[in-house]
Amino acid sequence: MNRKQIILIMKRYCIPTILLAAIIFISCQRIVDNTVKPDDDGPALKLANANVTVKTIYTGLNNPWGMVWLPEGYLLVTEKAGDVLIFKDDKFTGKKLVGLPPVKNAGQGGLMDIKLHPDYKTNGWIYITYSKPVDGGVTTAVARFKLKLNQVTDLEDIFTAKPYIRATHHFGSRIVFDKDKYLYVSVGERGTEPKVQQLDNDHGKIHRIYDDGRVPADNPFVNTAGASKSIWTYGHRNPQGMVYDAANNRLWEVEHGPKGGDELNLIQKGKNYGWPIATYGVNYDGSIITPNKELPGVENPKHYWVPSIGPCGMTIITGNKYAGAKGNLLVGALALTHLNRITLTGTTFKSEDRMLQGQGRFRYAAESPEGYVYAISEGPGKLIKFIPVK
Repeated sequence: MNRKQIILIMKRYCIPTILLAAIIFISCQRIVDNTVKPDDDGPALKLANANVTVKTIYTGLNNPWGMVWLPEGYLLVTEKAGDVLIFKDDKFTGKKLVGLPPVKNAGQGGLMDIKLHPDYKTNGWIYITYSKPVDGGVTTAVARFKLKLNQVTDLEDIFTAKPYIRATHHFGSRIVFDKDKYLYVSVGERGTEPKVQQLDNDHGKIHRIYDDGRVPADNPFVNTAGASKSIWTYGHRNPQGMVYDAANNRLWEVEHGPKGGDELNLIQKGKNYGWPIATYGVNYDGSIITPNKELPGVENPKHYWVPSIGPCGMTIITGNKYAGAKGNLLVGALALTHLNRITLTGTTFKSEDRMLQGQGRFRYAAESPEGYVYAISEGPGKLIKFIPVK
């Protein structure tokens, strides 16, 4: 019923004006309330040169971390507490995976990333990172498994970061595969700052392994006495975002600084990325960690953020759904609650666009097999989709 119809009824039945105003207010209020539904389009915005609307797919997430699509059309979304939710045709099926390993859901630990093997269609392997409870504490682990319907089978750990410690922060962690099907996993420094520059431990490193956990013979520190053989790069603080640019054979990473000093890094074999001997950040109490922002022998970030945005999961846009966006990086921002679109010129940072500011702590954005961008956030916990406006 619209306002004109209400007014005609009021005049016909001589209902007082005050009551009329109340009825109109209640009617309008109900219209506003009914627009807030999971399937409705959200705000319109620009993604590069494309006009898009943001569609909310699901609002029941708590602390989502990663997501991946199966060839059968299912979308799997990880929750930090240890669940993997199953979606189909942009709807939550109400089902979860059964038989996942127990996780230590404490601090920043829990179930984190999820990826398919490049040959998933033939071998069926799915990979996750998680904080694994172990004797002596908890650690970042990589496991792989297969699925029979929603039942996990053939579960096995292929990597655990050593040494095991009790800290419950700075686990990392993301997984990527490159064109040669090597697996890279990022591991946070767990608060062990001095050890990040040492090669006898796995903390604050990016590791390169085969898909079954074996160490490639051409890793940079295989022949270094006392070094962890799986290390690819070191000097990282808490790398929670990583993506492989297949078109250019490049590996990109984002990591949390302390107070300021978040970094975007181009990851290259054997290089030192500086933590904690060089940083653009300071301690949370304002005290100086190091006077050095740059040092000889340390790889400088391609971009850094002061103040911190809290960078998390990242993806690269490879399709043509969004005009002008191909090759852009999308980085979730936790601290400054937005989705960050980064434009590059080759390997040089060009610009950023902070989208959906204040709309949630964005954990991850990913591109579907059809080329649509999806993103997950906490506070509020939701799954959204970017739909181009034709």
